[in-house]
Amino acid sequence: MILNQYSESELSDAFGIEMSPVEGLGVGAGWGRVAPGASSRPDRHDETEFFVIVAGTGELTVDGRSHPVRPGTVVLFEPFESHIITNTGETDLVFLTQYWRDSARARASATSRVRANHTDRAQFVFSTPPTPNGDLHLGHLSGPYLGADVYVRYQRLIGNQAWHLTGSDDFQSYVTAVAARQDSTSAEVAAHFSAEIAATLAAMDISVDEYYVTSTEDGYREGLQRYFTRLVDSGHVRPRATPALLDAETGEYLYEVNIGGVCPSCSHGAGGNICEECGEPNLVADLVDPSSRLSGAAPKTGEVVRYTLPLHEFADTVADHHKRGRVPARLRELAERVFARKTLDLPVSHPSDWGVRPAGDDLDGQVIWVWPEMSHGFLHGIERLGAGMGQQWSKEAPSKDWKIVHFFGYDNSFYHAILYPVLYGLAHPEWNPDIDYHVNEFYLLEGQKFSTSRRHAIWGKEILTPDTVDAVRYYLSRTRPEGERTDFRRAEFDRACSDTLVGAWQEWLTGLGERVEKHGDGVAPDAGTWTTEHTAFLARLSIRLDEVTAALNPEGFSLTAAASALDGIVTDVRAFSRQQSALAHHGRWSSEARTALALELAAARLLAITSAPLMPRFSAKLAAALGIPAVDAWSDTVGLVEPGSRCTLAGTRFFGTGEQR
Repeated sequence: MILNQYSESELSDAFGIEMSPVEGLGVGAGWGRVAPGASSRPDRHDETEFFVIVAGTGELTVDGRSHPVRPGTVVLFEPFESHIITNTGETDLVFLTQYWRDSARARASATSRVRANHTDRAQFVFSTPPTPNGDLHLGHLSGPYLGADVYVRYQRLIGNQAWHLTGSDDFQSYVTAVAARQDSTSAEVAAHFSAEIAATLAAMDISVDEYYVTSTEDGYREGLQRYFTRLVDSGHVRPRATPALLDAETGEYLYEVNIGGVCPSCSHGAGGNICEECGEPNLVADLVDPSSRLSGAAPKTGEVVRYTLPLHEFADTVADHHKRGRVPARLRELAERVFARKTLDLPVSHPSDWGVRPAGDDLDGQVIWVWPEMSHGFLHGIERLGAGMGQQWSKEAPSKDWKIVHFFGYDNSFYHAILYPVLYGLAHPEWNPDIDYHVNEFYLLEGQKFSTSRRHAIWGKEILTPDTVDAVRYYLSRTRPEGERTDFRRAEFDRACSDTLVGAWQEWLTGLGERVEKHGDGVAPDAGTWTTEHTAFLARLSIRLDEVTAALNPEGFSLTAAASALDGIVTDVRAFSRQQSALAHHGRWSSEARTALALELAAARLLAITSAPLMPRFSAKLAAALGIPAVDAWSDTVGLVEPGSRCTLAGTRFFGTGEQR
C-alpha cells in the first residue's frame, strides 16, 4: 500500500507554480498548487498526462483552447498537447497529476491530422506587409506570400476558419527614398506600388482576404496613436537622449535606408537598424565604418531624443511567449543572441516627415517607427476583416481565442518574434497572444541575392501568365528557402517545366486518358479483381497522402516537402503503369487490368486533391478532366474515381506552352 497526502510544506517551485512528487505509483505523479491569479508555464511533452482537480477553480488552456475546471474535473492530455493551468478563483487551485510514456500513443499524436490543427478557432494568417517601393519579384513571392496562401487553402480544405491578411506598409523610409529619386511624393509612390503589388499577388493566384493600406485607411492613424499611447502609458516607452548618426554635410538624421556600414555583431555589411545576414538589430550609432547614403561622407555622432524601449528588460517575456506557439529554433536562437546584450535601448520613434506622429506630438518632427507600427497594423487588419464579415473583432481588445500565424523572411525575424510580443504585452497586458511563426531564408537568383536597386530580379509580372502560374507556384514550392538559402536558376526552372510537369505529369495524364478512351469508352471503370501488386500500390498512395498531409499541417509545414510528395505520387503511378501495362491486352487478365486502370485514376484523383493548396488551377482542371467535383475538402483516404465518370484527360492540356520552353 502507498499512502500519500497533499502537504503544502513539501511544495517547491516548478513550471511557474508549486509542485511536490508522489513516489512509488509506477508512473510519474505529483501534487500541484496554483495561487490565485497565477498560471503555469506552457508545457508540451511526449508523456500522456492526467489531471484531477481537487480544490479551487480555474482554466485549462490546451493548444490554445480554454476550458473551465473545478473540483472533480478530470482531464487527459495527449502527448505534445500544449497546456497551461490558470487559477481564476480566490483560493488555491490544487490538482493531482500522473504522467507516463506510451510510445504508440505518442506516435499517434505526432501523426494526427486533427491535433495539430486549430478547429473552431479564428486563424489570422499574415504575410509580411510588403513595402510599396517597388513591385514583387520571385524572391518575395517564394517566401511569405506563397506560404501564407497555401497554408490558408489547406486549412479551409480541412474545415478550419482561416484568412490571409496583408497590407501595404506605406510609411517605410524606403518609400521616401524612391520618391526622392523619381521626383515624386511618398504618397504617390506608395499608392502606385501598392496597386502593383496587389495585382501581382492576384496574378500569382495568391488570394488575400484583407489588404489594408496604412496611409489611406480611415481610422488607421488614430488607432495607431492610441496604441502608441498605451505603450507610453505603460511607463516603459519614454523619451530618452541616445546616440544617433547625422549626415556630416546636411545634418540630416540617418536611419534605415539612408545609412550603411558593418554589423557590430557579425561583421557583415548592414543597413541602418537591422542586419539581414545575422538578423540582429543595430542602433545605427553602433554601426562599424558607417557611411551616409545621402552624401557618401562619414556621418557625425550626436544625441537625439526619441521614444525608447529598454528591450533588454524583457528577455523572460519573450522566452515565455516562445514556449506558447510554433517558434522555430532559428528564432529562439536569435532571441538568445539579442538578449545576451547587457542593454538594448531601442528607439521606437524617428525624426521624419513621412509617417504617423504620436498623439500630443511631444517630440516635434518625429513619427512612430514603422516597425513597431506594423504590430498595430496586424490588429487593425483583423478588425477591418471582421467589419466586413459582421464580426466584432476589435484592435482595442484582442481576444485570447485568436490564433495568429505569421509568415515572414528571416530579415524580419527580430521585429515579428522578439519586438512585437513585448509591445503587445505593454499595450494589452491582459492579452497573451497565441502566435505561430513560419520563417524563410533568402531566395537567391543565379547565386546572388535578389536586388531591386541592382535590377537583379525576375519580377512577378515578367513570368506570371494564366499559362505559367501553376508552374511558377510548383517550382517556387519545390525550391522554397525554408531551412537554408536556395537558388532560382532560369535554366533549372525551364527544365522542371519541360521534364517534370510536361514530360512526366502531362505525359502520364494524357496517356491515362487515352487508355480510358480505348478500354473504357472514355468513362472511369470499376475495379475488378485485385492482385497483391494492386493492394501494395493502394497502400503506397496512402503513404503519399500522409506525406502531403504532414507537410501541410502547421507543425511540419513545408512547401518543399509537399511538392516533393506530389512528385512522388506521379513517380509511383508511372512506375506502376509501366509494370501493369504488360498484361493490359491479354483477355485472361482483363479484370485485373481494369483494376490497374481504376487505380491509376485513383492516383490522378489523389493528385487533384493534394495539389489544390499548391496549384489551385491545375487541381481544378484535373478534377474537371476526371469528371469529379472541384476539390472543396481534404481527403483522409485514397478513393477511386466514381465508375462511369466521363473522363477527358486525353484532350486536356494542363501546362501551357509558356512552361515548355
